[in-house]
Amino acid sequence: MLSSAAASVFAILAAAQDFTNIKVERIAAGLHYAEGPAWSPDGFLTFSDTVTNKLHKFIPGKGEAEPADVPGGPSGNAYDSQGRLYTCEIRERRITRTSKNGKVEVIAARFEGKRFNAPNDLVIRRDGHVYFTDPAFGNQQDAREMDYYGIFHITPKGEIELVAKWKTRPNGIALSPNGRILYVGDSDARVIRAFDLDRGGAASNERVVIEKIAGVPGGLRTDEKGNLWIAAKMVGVYSPQGQLINQFELSETPSNLAFGDADLETLFITARTTVYRVRIGVKGSSQNSSTQN
Repeated sequence: MLSSAAASVFAILAAAQDFTNIKVERIAAGLHYAEGPAWSPDGFLTFSDTVTNKLHKFIPGKGEAEPADVPGGPSGNAYDSQGRLYTCEIRERRITRTSKNGKVEVIAARFEGKRFNAPNDLVIRRDGHVYFTDPAFGNQQDAREMDYYGIFHITPKGEIELVAKWKTRPNGIALSPNGRILYVGDSDARVIRAFDLDRGGAASNERVVIEKIAGVPGGLRTDEKGNLWIAAKMVGVYSPQGQLINQFELSETPSNLAFGDADLETLFITARTTVYRVRIGVKGSSQNSSTQN
């Protein structure tokens, strides 16, 4: 499915760093709904095609490998420090973990006896704490057992805790570089909310940090300076204080994003039918991107 690299140039709102005339490469095309980009510590990108139940792998310098089947409907993905892949399965309504030898474990499927709505995205702190969002979109609403949309925490011991109950739908999720702030996108209110995290992973002090986002905020990531990169109508870059720094538009609406390559200075963007690679010159936070360091 890999197409030849197609370079284009876009103009970005000027800010502290000049991002004008950055080359965009198309590394995958012809997808049905691309989501969940995650950079592996073994040096490749994983991303989902949710509609076709496929997990894809892009290897720099080699291209795209044969996709794997995930019948549960893969959406968000993340790697832990051991190189294990965590995947949100929206149709099976669960979180799975795949070891490097291919063994698949279900690590979260129910909370207080009820099945999750449709786990969407997740992030893993360096010490092993996992956080994920559980909204429901479209016909996912019909099978709900919970009367709220949740944000959940899986401890390193495997215990599942509720971070927050929302009436609106949480979507993308990310951590600050020090792992002490959890950011969550609110698809309906079109804001980014934040929680403080303690050393034990417990969340407190929920608040709004970014308002009036153009479009539905999907994927979130932070860079090493704590700026937030948000996939919405455009890709927006915001300071930790919530001020818009940069924004740029693609030919398709972005769904999610991830920093990658060995130096974490490349931005991979899923955008409906396409996956793009942009050498951005900004280093991503290692809290949201696994590396071999």
